[in-house]
Order: sequence, then structure tokens, then C-alpha cells
Amino acid sequence: MKNTLILFISMFVLQAQAQNTGVKRYLYGNEEIPGAAKLLKDLEEKEKPKLYTHTSQVSNPKDIVFLVIPGGAYVGVAIGHEGHDVANRLNELGYHAYVLDYRMPIKENMIDKRFGPLQDAQTAMHIIRQEHKGKKVAVLGFSAGGHLASTLSTFFNKPQLKDYKKKQIRPDYSVLCYPVISMEDGVTHQVSREKLIGPNHSAEDVILFSTDKQVTKKNQPTFLMSAKDDEGVPIENSYRYQAALNKYKIPNTIFEYEKGGHGFGMINKTDDRRWLDAMIEWLTALK
Repeated sequence: MKNTLILFISMFVLQAQAQNTGVKRYLYGNEEIPGAAKLLKDLEEKEKPKLYTHTSQVSNPKDIVFLVIPGGAYVGVAIGHEGHDVANRLNELGYHAYVLDYRMPIKENMIDKRFGPLQDAQTAMHIIRQEHKGKKVAVLGFSAGGHLASTLSTFFNKPQLKDYKKKQIRPDYSVLCYPVISMEDGVTHQVSREKLIGPNHSAEDVILFSTDKQVTKKNQPTFLMSAKDDEGVPIENSYRYQAALNKYKIPNTIFEYEKGGHGFGMINKTDDRRWLDAMIEWLTALK
């Protein structure tokens, strides 16, 4: 537990290094948040979900738009090095990007905390589809944000708002970076599981929110990245998701580091290889 705490404190220290933070908007505007247990006026600023737009300034932007979902163990959002920094790099490469500052699963704030973060992710997807008609959308998530990204990728048949159509909220591609995938003992990240489905979770919720168990033939091509020495979120999470994709012959790859641990964002200081460059190459080759 001590090592886990140190890990996630370091993640939030890194976020302070972010430069351009894009253009902020409140995810639901000035409207009341559907499914919330509190009125908007009673929420603290940090409890209001936000979406940051990072627009590439290249003359001919690429035809894929990224939704970036930072991690933080479902206790916070490492929006710097796993959010804005990533979006800024994607902008440099010619891709428009959005960074999601989603709500934490707090029972006092939402009617069903298990699905609050998913609703925010689906809403972000809906906005991006409206603003970039005809373009493909890739979701890119880290750690617990990787769990949310994989939930978005597998739960598109569970729209959280009645006006959302499955096609609008389903990502075309998934990029899952040292993701929490399984809720099972020995594989999951304990803090993320406890915050999302509770310490007294049901066996049904363990299965439902183990996203490797929710993969179907309708899932999207997926790029996974993880380090073999990750003690916070074992690489077994990525292996399980890959095995589920392989069952349905869905294109996928996993970029593995021998070392690096957890939460390093774009740059693993133990290795000269850059997973983000490899990811872009892989996505380009798919088309």
C-alpha cells in the first residue's frame, strides 16, 4: 500500500509540469448533470467534469481525433503528463485531441457511482463526433483511465443517456496504456477497484467491470502498452485484454517494456523506444 501511495503521489506531481492546457469547457455546460445526486451549484469545482480541446495547428490535420483519458486510480486525474502533455504531442503530429477530466466515482455525488465515469466518457465521445463528423475517433487511456477507456470501448451497447446512439459512443480505435483491465484478485489494482465498485463488491460486478470479459466481435483494433515490472497494475491486465481480442481475431498489438514501472506517461526513462510513435505507426498501417 505504501508503494502504491508513493506511486500515485508522484503521478500528480508530474501533472504540474504541463504546458498548454487547451481550451476548457464544462462537459455538460451549465445544465444539471444527468444521474447526479447533487445539484450543480452544490458541487465543488473539482467535482464538475470538464473537456479540454487541443487543436492541431498543422495545415492538414490527420483524419483521426483522440480522446485522452488520464489515470489516477479513480481518486483523481493525472491531467498533466497523462493528459495535456499527450494531447500537445498529438497536436504536433497533426492530430486534434481532447482531454477528459472525468468525475470520480463518489456515491454522494451520483446515483450509481459505477457508471458515472462512463457517462462522462460517452458524453465526451458524443461531443467529438458532433464536432468532427466523418472522422475516426481513438480513445487513449492510462491506468484507471485505461480502464475507463476499455469500458468505453466495450460498453457502447450500454448508453448512459437515452439520446446516445451506439455508433456515436463507440471508439473506432483503442489505445490502452498500462491499463487496469481486470477486477479479479491478484491482477486488479486494489484502489481502483474499491473506488469504482466498492470494497463490498458483488461477484457480478467483478465480472461486469473486468473489461476483458466484455470483449465481443464488435470491438475495435487496440494498441496496448505496459511494462513487465509494473507492480501497481500488472502487465497481466494487458495480456488478458489481448487474449480476449485474439479470440475474435480483432487486430491488436502490445508494446512491452522490460522496465519502467507504472505511471510514466509518454516517456519511459529506462528505454529509448517511444511507444507513442509506435502507436501512430501501427494505427497508420491499419488504414
